[in-house]
Amino acid sequence: MQINVTLADGSTRTIAAQEGLSVMEVLRNAGILDGECNGSLACATCHVWVDESWLDKLETPLEGEEDMLDVAFNIAPTSRLCCQIIMGPGNDGIRISMPHPL
Repeated sequence: MQINVTLADGSTRTIAAQEGLSVMEVLRNAGILDGECNGSLACATCHVWVDESWLDKLETPLEGEEDMLDVAFNIAPTSRLCCQIIMGPGNDGIRISMPHPL
């Protein structure tokens, strides 16, 4: 499995991902983000933009995720907390972007 990431500087990386891990865990292990609350929906440090072509393939965000996105910087219609996206066959190859600083 893999995750395709566009970093804030515009460069791209393809990261190997293990099924059952969250996208946040994979990106944290790769040194791309912090994921400070370890996926407990207590921060927004794992905020990403999901490529529009992948949005319909993901589960709808729960209220707790939407609440935390309210405090994230540079949100967009495709914003998600990647701690809530679990890698599985349905999202192998997912494309995400790291939000650009304001």
